[in-house]
Amino acid sequence: MTDAALKPATQDIVVDEVFPHAPETIWNALTSGALIARWLIAPTGFAPVPGTHFTYQTTPAGTWDGVIQCQVLEVIPNERFVYAWRGGHESNAGYGSRLDTVVTFILSKVENGARLRLVHSGFVMPVNDVAFKNMSEGWTKILPRLIAIIDEQA
Repeated sequence: MTDAALKPATQDIVVDEVFPHAPETIWNALTSGALIARWLIAPTGFAPVPGTHFTYQTTPAGTWDGVIQCQVLEVIPNERFVYAWRGGHESNAGYGSRLDTVVTFILSKVENGARLRLVHSGFVMPVNDVAFKNMSEGWTKILPRLIAIIDEQA
């Protein structure tokens, strides 16, 4: 059996949007704790500095307390922001199952604005199928809130 056959299948969520704003304006909304609280979830302990650990609090389930443990992995101002997103518990099935993923925001200049590509990667299937479905819908639903924040900052 090959190494690839032994690895679990993973899925990624990808959202790609072009904004009529400079990358710097979008960057501010992605890396300001106060603004993140308005379009996603209020982070605790957040700083856009590699190595920083922070958390989000969401709805608990089963043996999971609802805390999403995050760590900033990469920061390239106005270009790339990456953090680990971990939560859930091994004993939970469905919502609240063990999750160990990475969220990546990539900004690139385009004519009359910037492209934002969000990749939330590492959903192990079928264990994370509920999280994948919910978060696929969730990232799409929060995009209008992010756009509203960016519009305010412009």
